[in-house]
Amino acid sequence: MIEKRAAQRHRVFKGGTITFENSGIPCTVRNMSAGGVAIDLDTPVTLPQSITLSITRDDFVRNCRTIWRSDKRIGLAFVQ
Repeated sequence: MIEKRAAQRHRVFKGGTITFENSGIPCTVRNMSAGGVAIDLDTPVTLPQSITLSITRDDFVRNCRTIWRSDKRIGLAFVQ
């Protein structure tokens, strides 16, 4: 398989929240790079293209866009 990521990803296991349209959904951040993250949701949810990811314990907040999706796992790219 050809690696398409611009930055190396690191495996993590952190609780986070994605927010959009005044709604918040808990998620688990599974891996992270300088350019984005992969998150897991408890149930499949329809998401808009643009969302905000927050990881409270790291004081981390980033605007993101959905890149790919596979059932309950979603790939997000950070928006500059």
